Amino acid sequence: MSKSDLRIQLLIRLMLTCLWVLPCFADSQARIVRLSDVQGDVQVDRRTGQGYEKAFLNLPITQGMKIRTGSSGRAALEFEDSSSLRMTTDTVIEIPQLSLRDSGAKVSEIHLQEGTAYINFLGRKDDEFSLTFVREKVVLTHAAHLRVDVGNTDAAVAVFKGEVEVASPSGTVQVDKNHTASFDLLDNDRHQLAKSIEEEPFDSWDKQQSDYDQLYAAKSQSNYSPYAYGNGDLNYYGSFFNAPGYGMLWQPYLVGAGWDPFMYGAWAFNPGFGYGWVSGYPWGWTPYHYGSWIYIPQYGWGWQPGGAWMGWNTFPVVVNAPTTFVPPRTPTLPGQRILAVNRGPLPTVLGRSMGRVEIPNNSAGLGIPRGSIKNLGQLSQTVQQHGFATARIPAASGWQGGYGSRASASGWQGSSSSSVAATSSGHASGGHAGGGGHH
Repeated sequence: MSKSDLRIQLLIRLMLTCLWVLPCFADSQARIVRLSDVQGDVQVDRRTGQGYEKAFLNLPITQGMKIRTGSSGRAALEFEDSSSLRMTTDTVIEIPQLSLRDSGAKVSEIHLQEGTAYINFLGRKDDEFSLTFVREKVVLTHAAHLRVDVGNTDAAVAVFKGEVEVASPSGTVQVDKNHTASFDLLDNDRHQLAKSIEEEPFDSWDKQQSDYDQLYAAKSQSNYSPYAYGNGDLNYYGSFFNAPGYGMLWQPYLVGAGWDPFMYGAWAFNPGFGYGWVSGYPWGWTPYHYGSWIYIPQYGWGWQPGGAWMGWNTFPVVVNAPTTFVPPRTPTLPGQRILAVNRGPLPTVLGRSMGRVEIPNNSAGLGIPRGSIKNLGQLSQTVQQHGFATARIPAASGWQGGYGSRASASGWQGSSSSSVAATSSGHASGGHAGGGGHH
């Protein structure tokens, strides 16, 4: 296929995508946000009639869903502007509203039933974010970073950045930066204000994740899609390169001959939309909802931005796939649970050291927690040379859980700095349809 024919094919597919996606998603003013972190025991109720199911990284979250973490779980939501909500262990939230006003302003309402949540609201103009807990309500209109704890007899709001107002049966209280408002749930929610914040175990985890978001989102030279969420992960887990005749393409690190973008993920059913592909890679959000995957023999698979934003019921646009490429097939039975697809290599825990893993070629970042390795490009070159490399990945601060199960497809736990020791012995990974990586 010539380059001109490839461009024409790509244009036609993107036009068809626009015609098909916009009527069923954009016109309804429905929104999806990203389940951007799933560690340990995390479950989601997707309103399918199945009740709570095991959660999956990059699962699109829509209005009306519920999420809960167990005693060994934590999770995070990422909103379109990269604002975030992080859940610690034993926490339950529900999402009464995710909608768009006629003006285009985004309205997000979260109810914290129990546990602890960290909210980092970036305060985009006209967007509305509210959090309710027990009988209290926090409405955010400006940038703020806060922690909300809900227990059996008391609740508390601690503000790390900005200032917030909490409406309560006992009155409205303003909570400034580095202040904490506590509420006695057994005494008409009577509140007290302290000019300090008591440190909690997961504060360091929240700070690590916030620092990661700020660092790698700031490296974006331009928006890769109509929305900001997912851009930080693209910057960390891969890089753009210029393919002559095709323009700028993005490719994840740690890929080589045999890798394709659909080796790891799942089909998930959503009432009203049907099945949609959910990528299991830690960077697997934007490239599966926007643009297209293009196969170029001398470079392998690369993602190119452009086209229409695709919501739920879509399979990403694929262009010029090799004849041996076998894409995942959409399930035909309605109302099924999440159906995992695993055709790719997975990191292996080495010995009894829970912080030491073997990262094989074509893992494409799977098993590498955000920010845990400073230079993934360098590690990727080592993997290409030797077939695999070992990495030490300590557990994140405040996190007492071990490594998650492979079935979760959420990667391994941990987010602290990591040292990488490359091995010298060769290790051939299993081949799959695809092509060589470019670095």
